[in-house]
Amino acid sequence: MSLQVEKLEKNMAKLTIEVPAEELEAAIEKAYQKNKGKIQIPGFRKGKVPRKMIEQMYGKEFFYEDAANELIPDAYEKAVEECTETIVSSPKVDVSQIEAGKPFIFTAEVALKPEVALGKYKGVEVEKIDTAVTDEEVEADLNQQRENNSRMVTVERAVEDGDVAVIDFEGFVDGVAFEGGKGENYSLAIGSHSFIDNFEDQLIGRNAGEDVEVNVTFPAEYQASELAGKPALFKVSIKEVKEKQLPELDDEFASEVSDFETMAEYKEDISRKLAEKKEQDAKNAKEDAVIEAIIEDSQMEIPDAMVATQQRQMVDDFAQRLQMQGMNMDMYCQYTGQTPAAMMESVKPQALKRIQSRLVLEAVAAAEKIEASEEDFEKEIQKMAESYKMEADKVKEIMGEAGRKQIMEDLAVSKAADFVRENAKEKKAKAKKTKGEE
Repeated sequence: MSLQVEKLEKNMAKLTIEVPAEELEAAIEKAYQKNKGKIQIPGFRKGKVPRKMIEQMYGKEFFYEDAANELIPDAYEKAVEECTETIVSSPKVDVSQIEAGKPFIFTAEVALKPEVALGKYKGVEVEKIDTAVTDEEVEADLNQQRENNSRMVTVERAVEDGDVAVIDFEGFVDGVAFEGGKGENYSLAIGSHSFIDNFEDQLIGRNAGEDVEVNVTFPAEYQASELAGKPALFKVSIKEVKEKQLPELDDEFASEVSDFETMAEYKEDISRKLAEKKEQDAKNAKEDAVIEAIIEDSQMEIPDAMVATQQRQMVDDFAQRLQMQGMNMDMYCQYTGQTPAAMMESVKPQALKRIQSRLVLEAVAAAEKIEASEEDFEKEIQKMAESYKMEADKVKEIMGEAGRKQIMEDLAVSKAADFVRENAKEKKAKAKKTKGEE
């Protein structure tokens, strides 16, 4: 195999990769052996048709596509290893020459890692974030816990906003019941707006045991096109009315929902946990602000192909998370009305930001000679081993040398992020003007 690298504009390059003729011949023969059982020619038993006969009947090019698909992945991988440039995108492949008896030649257009003209990264000024915990925040957390521990109790009164009405219902359009418009013993939270139009409002003031006719209009953009924009009548039977009852915020409540015996102790614990969270959030926000400032003060030319590769990676990662939840991308798009193309476009700004952040932090690591130590690596491996419930040595074996290199690079970038954050200067945030001061 031979490789030629031609640098193009905006950190792109064209790799011209040449594979010897004998390797092409071997790939053609492999394609023939793979497909001969599928080809039938009168006078020959299935799977016994000579290659030359097939090529005479269908053309010498008959096996070229399979042969190319066989050769390209391995040849491209070898070219990447041989190339002195750092490739940061998926290749755009084009076959230049494929003919039996001649070398196989193809090109791969790729993005190269951009050089970074690093701006100011020490002493970057960012606004100081207030991490003080207020009484209002503690009360809000308490009230949330109160809501979480509420219970629904049946009441003998008319439906009110905030209640749950247990109902049977059936929907009709033009006097005909429609599919999906019927339910029994359905618990409807009044005020949740989970039903269309003003459905829930028309149940307020009604009592258990009443039959109610509810008139609504389906939205013009409703997912069922046959119902979109049409008026509908729902026949509703109210079977039960329930109200939310909240527990008292006393020592008994504290002992039931926490490890503390008194409300005072429980509040103190909530305040401590909120403080820890706000400190971590402030740390993350400070880091983001510093990196953003460094990006603004640095120069780099990011190739579109590099961004597109990052976009695909992000969407693929999201698809994997969906699978873990028992859903695939097709189902997600159906439910949300999104398309894969729209999703790709929506993650583009985030993809660009990820690339910029990584590049400037790598540049900082290089400038400050920041590297991960063996101790750092071993700690990371231990974390991974615990996460995957595997032996540390097994984790190392699976990741191989390439995985080890990636982890060391990631750890160095993480240390560079710590470095720029710790070396940043915090300034007081400007006081917000009140309406009277504006």
